[in-house]
Amino acid sequence: MADAENLTETLIVNISTNATKVSTPEGRAVAYGALFFMAIIPIIIGALKSVNVQSNQKTNGEATETLTHKDAAMFPLIASCGLFSLYVIFKVFSAQYINLLLTTYFFALGVLAVAHILRDVVKVLVTNRFPNLNYHLLFSQGEDEQKEELINYSFDRIDVLSLILSSVVGVWYGVTKHWICNDIFGLAFSINAIELLQLNSISTGCILLGGLFIYDIFWVFGTNVMVFVAKSFEAPIKLTFPQDLFVNGLGGTNMAMLGLGDIVIPGIYIAMLLRMDNSFKNGSKSYFYSGIFAYCVGLALTMAVMHVFNAAQPALLYLVPCCIGIPFLLALAKGELQPMLSYKDNPTPEETSDDAPVEDQKTK
Repeated sequence: MADAENLTETLIVNISTNATKVSTPEGRAVAYGALFFMAIIPIIIGALKSVNVQSNQKTNGEATETLTHKDAAMFPLIASCGLFSLYVIFKVFSAQYINLLLTTYFFALGVLAVAHILRDVVKVLVTNRFPNLNYHLLFSQGEDEQKEELINYSFDRIDVLSLILSSVVGVWYGVTKHWICNDIFGLAFSINAIELLQLNSISTGCILLGGLFIYDIFWVFGTNVMVFVAKSFEAPIKLTFPQDLFVNGLGGTNMAMLGLGDIVIPGIYIAMLLRMDNSFKNGSKSYFYSGIFAYCVGLALTMAVMHVFNAAQPALLYLVPCCIGIPFLLALAKGELQPMLSYKDNPTPEETSDDAPVEDQKTK
C-alpha cells in the first residue's frame, strides 16, 4: 500500500513538473522573436554610441585602446581557459555557493552598466525639472611631493539619480533572479561592451571572429562544457525568454537562451563597419546595414536549425560566415575591397599618410 502511495505521489510530482515546462508553438515563436529583436537592439545602439566615443576621444586627444591581431588571436584561447575553469569549478564545488558569489559580483557590475545606459535617458527627462549640480570625489594619500591620488572622480546629480534607478533593478535581480531583470542587465552589458570595445581593422575582426567560430563549434559540438556552464551559471551572461509564456505567464521556466557573446562579438565588428562608413565620408551606411542584415540572416539560421533539431547550436557557426561574407560581397560589388581592407579605425600619422592615396583613388 505504501509503495502504491509513493508511486502515485511520484507520478503527481512528475506531471506537475512537466506541466510547468509545457510550451506552445505560439510561445516558442514569441520567445524566438523576442530573442531576435533583443539581440539586434544592443548592436544598433552600441554601434551608434561607439561612434560618439571615438569622436569624443579624438576631440579630447585621448588614446584609444583597440584589439590588435595578437589580442584577437589569443582571445579564443583565453575564453576557452575561462570556460573550462568554470566547468571544473561547477563540477567540484556546490553551484549554490558559486552562484551566490556571482550574484554579488554581477549585481555591482549590472547596476553600473544600467546606470551608464540610463544616464542619457535621465538627462533628457529631468534636466529642465531640477537644477543639476556637479560633485568631485577626491581621495589621496601622502603630502606635498609624495601626495598620490587614489580616487579622482567627477559626477553630477544625473549620475546619482541614474544609479538609484539602476539599483532598484539590481535589488530586484538579487532577490528574485527574474528573467526580465536578467535581460535588462544582459542588454546593458551588451550595449556597453559594443560601445567601448573597438577593433582596429577588418583583418583584426576576421581573426577574432574566425577564432571564436572554431571555439564555439568545439565547445558546443565537441563537448557538453558550454551547455552545462550556460545552464548552471545563474548570472546575466545570456538573454532568456520563456517558451511557456502562454501557459505560465511571466513566471515561465522553459527558457530559450542566447549567450551575450553571440551578440557582443559580431556587434563590435558591425560597430566597426559603421565607423568605417563614416570614414569614407560619402553619406552612405551601406556596410553597417549589410552587417545588420548579415547578423539577422545568421541569427535566423541559428534559430531555425535549433528548432528543427531541438538541440543547442553554436550561434557563431552561422553568424560568422554571414557577418564576414556579406559585407565582403558588398565591397566586391562596389569595387571597394581595397579601401575596406586598408581601413584603420585609429590610424597612426604614418598609416594616415600611407592610406591617403587609397582614399583619393576611392573618391575618384
